[in-house]
Amino acid sequence: MPDDDQSLSEQRAQGATLLHAPPQPLTLRINGAEHNLTIEPRVTLLDALREVLGLTGTKKGCDRGQCGACTVLVDGQRINACLTLAMMHDGREITTVEGLGEQGQPHPMQQAFMDCDGFQCGYCTPGQVCSAVALLDEVKARQASMLTEGDQLAPGALSEDEIRERMSGNLCRCGAYPNIVKAIHSVVLRQA
Repeated sequence: MPDDDQSLSEQRAQGATLLHAPPQPLTLRINGAEHNLTIEPRVTLLDALREVLGLTGTKKGCDRGQCGACTVLVDGQRINACLTLAMMHDGREITTVEGLGEQGQPHPMQQAFMDCDGFQCGYCTPGQVCSAVALLDEVKARQASMLTEGDQLAPGALSEDEIRERMSGNLCRCGAYPNIVKAIHSVVLRQA
């Protein structure tokens, strides 16, 4: 019930003001470079990358953590950038698809995707590549999956089923899965 001295619209305006969080300073370390920002605490890492910093390699697909198009690496671990706030990663090392290779020298996984035709429309490819790079590190660290125990993984022994299981958080609407698996498997075999 509105206070007699204050109209309902004034009360709503006051409530909206209370819900607004002022921009906060943070430092994001992205692809080896520090970016000092001042952003609202509710900005997702995905929006900070794309809208604030112009790093558009990371894609916004579902914006609900279901498709994996926004996959980036934070301290070497893959995450969905749409599900986390930028403020949560102050000072942490973030790697996007732009930071995997160098000019004229793509990351081996990026090259494998090109060599094996691991994409069609390409929209999911940045997330797929980042996830595949993390997959290789997980296997090296002998991290178990639903299919194999950590001690069962030997260099070069990663099966196509294991790759599919570990990449299950990244969707491809075009259905390029056979070539994505082939690309990842080719890198696994080269590293064995």
